[in-house]
Amino acid sequence: MKTKKLIFFAVFFILVGSFTFSLNLHSPTWGFSLDLPVDYRFIDGNGRSRFSFENPQGARFDLIVYYASPGGVMPYASVEALALDVEASLNNSGYMYSFVYRGKNAVLLELSFTLPGTGPVAGWALAIELGNDSPGAIQAGAGSAEVPRPLLLALAYGPAWQFDLYVLHISALDSIAPEQRDLLAPGPITEFTFPRENRIRAPIFGLDLEAWIYEEDAEAAQALVDREFQVLRRFADAQNWQDAWIRFYRAIHRDSFDRLTDIAFQIERKLNVPAREKRDFAEQVLFWVQSFEYERDFLGSDFFNAITAATEGRGDCDSRAMLWAVVLQQAGIPAAMMVSRHFGHAMGLAELPGTGARFEVEGRSFLVAETTANVSIGLIEESVSVIDYWLGILFD
Repeated sequence: MKTKKLIFFAVFFILVGSFTFSLNLHSPTWGFSLDLPVDYRFIDGNGRSRFSFENPQGARFDLIVYYASPGGVMPYASVEALALDVEASLNNSGYMYSFVYRGKNAVLLELSFTLPGTGPVAGWALAIELGNDSPGAIQAGAGSAEVPRPLLLALAYGPAWQFDLYVLHISALDSIAPEQRDLLAPGPITEFTFPRENRIRAPIFGLDLEAWIYEEDAEAAQALVDREFQVLRRFADAQNWQDAWIRFYRAIHRDSFDRLTDIAFQIERKLNVPAREKRDFAEQVLFWVQSFEYERDFLGSDFFNAITAATEGRGDCDSRAMLWAVVLQQAGIPAAMMVSRHFGHAMGLAELPGTGARFEVEGRSFLVAETTANVSIGLIEESVSVIDYWLGILFD
């Protein structure tokens, strides 16, 4: 995305943006969340412990919760027992991998079986423990020695010959957050593929600071960006392209937030002096991201992951806006993004008082932050101020 150095001005009227939801689901009973690609539609289930979705190209996503009824016992004693039963029931010939996701036992199962009426099927399944603190788990007495945690089984699959569905299967499974605390952490498939094992000290660009990150963070974050860009490209000409864009940035935000925790902490400690107002702090962080080298990746997703942006000081407008929003959020300032396909541009949003250009999302008024030109918060270029061409993206 690009911008030009032209004349900037403060817009004192409210820019009204649009915000729509893709298939972003949360189970109040079991505490898990799911953010499927935008063309999946609910086709079957009881709305509580069993759900099935399908997209127009034949990609399927089935989700089942296994739990102990009050006074009863769990159908499966472990995720491994559940996965073995899936293997036997489907006569599956794929591989099985056990791992731990944020303190929860999990199994990733490669799917390769024959489905009557469909033929050879391929995909992946994830069996994972849910949290102990959801209403359903508490009612079942989960967490005790006698009653293990509820288990979630998710199967993402489709006709084996449709290789282009593979990225959808992985994206769908990785969107699962087994419990509330996982909503701002990398997904289970990303963590399995790039386990965070080695903590290192990394420089924070331009601030004479260092922060703790994991050695794998930048590579993992970029892999997620590139994968989700493949998903996004499927909707370039679709009517619901806005929903696809929202999901794309929402997935990147989820993956980035925890990775940036110490970077954000170190920045806040240095820039947010006690007497400084929140708007002043937001502006100091804005000046920092504005100092980055402007760089694009025309051969890939054209989005540099936020960890690379923070440590190497380079990136496009949307990677800077994402990084700026996360740093503000970690400092307790509500922040978001606005993007424009028409202008090929992105800017940051912050829920702060004061005058300046504003953009409204879901009834909330945000100050606009231009991240690629050396201007103060609330100042935007006149040529990109046409409100109908902007899309607001919330992260909370």
